Amino acid sequence: MEETFVINNGSCQITKKSCNRNSHHMLPVVDWMSDVPHTGSETDLIEVQFKNTRKGYYHNSQNLPLEKGTVVIVEASPGCDMGEVTLIGRLVPVQIKKNHINTERYEIRNILRIATEADLTRAAEAHAKEQETMIKARQLAKSLGLEMKIGDVEYQGDGTKAIFYYIAEGRVDFRQLIKVYAETFRVRIEMKQIGARQEAGRIGGTGPCGRELCCSTWMTQFTSVGTNAARLQNLSLNPQKLAGQCAKLKCCLNYETPIYEEAVKKLPSRHQHLETQDATYYYFSSDPLKGEVTYSTDAHHPVNLQTISAKMAKDIIDMNHRGEKPAVLGGKQSSVEMVEIDYQNVVGQDDLTRFDKKKTHRNNKNSNGRNRDNRSQNRHNNSRQQQ
Repeated sequence: MEETFVINNGSCQITKKSCNRNSHHMLPVVDWMSDVPHTGSETDLIEVQFKNTRKGYYHNSQNLPLEKGTVVIVEASPGCDMGEVTLIGRLVPVQIKKNHINTERYEIRNILRIATEADLTRAAEAHAKEQETMIKARQLAKSLGLEMKIGDVEYQGDGTKAIFYYIAEGRVDFRQLIKVYAETFRVRIEMKQIGARQEAGRIGGTGPCGRELCCSTWMTQFTSVGTNAARLQNLSLNPQKLAGQCAKLKCCLNYETPIYEEAVKKLPSRHQHLETQDATYYYFSSDPLKGEVTYSTDAHHPVNLQTISAKMAKDIIDMNHRGEKPAVLGGKQSSVEMVEIDYQNVVGQDDLTRFDKKKTHRNNKNSNGRNRDNRSQNRHNNSRQQQ
């Protein structure tokens, strides 16, 4: 029997042979009020999670004894669906507000019952067809010449409806495709477009930090990431280093951006020059977290670099506004030294003529051998002449 270990509440199952992700058990919202008594009875709203990151909010109108992890049957359009309770109590309205869900337009349906063995069996039969359906759906989309990719297929709990998640760069007219899918799979069809980040989260993987991808473990909402986040953190604008496995900018660039934004506000403007009695200093670079600014006497090149604190820079700017100039900038001098690297020939790797040397050495060896043969032949001829 194969030994199995469960890590992170089922997010990864490690066996002796491999590591299998289970994206259905992504890290849910932390219910930090779970130990507070009587919080579950303040509202009848329940958060239910389905396959991957799809979640919905429902009323527990029948006052069923629900807790986190309970598998329930909920109303759907059409039929019914099966999901797992992930959050109850006072935090559910907070999540609805956080997700910008308008309760006046969003129809909150009811939870019908706790799932029975018959419901679990029927849902398992429906989910077993998802892989085969996805492969067939890709073939049909390719036959119609559509520029799109079917990333995943999700069957409803009762098997009467299928959601096709697709990826496309532009707008796709899949009206004919829906008709073909309906005739082929005999279910109600729903198409949902997902982005590259969602696709990377469904596939999973390991990031450059050595941990499992954030989008495949705990992230359920994706915010836009711009190059301004990298500029604030003084990162090199190298696409190969800033892009993740989805070929988009890494989501982790946004993690420390608010801290840098607050730190940059404490720095003087980069367009402000510093006037001293000996020279005019121009902005060159800054370290927001240290609160230091580096100035140069040349507007475009690093010349006579001086690093001072942001407070000192603001004091000098105030002095310049009053018409005063300090004698010197008074910072620590930073020098950019040109280091001459002494390259050494390591086993002849840096020498472009190393092949010629080997050839010359071989020729010398052969010529030495021929010379020895000639000398021995001359001795033999001389001895015969003497006889």
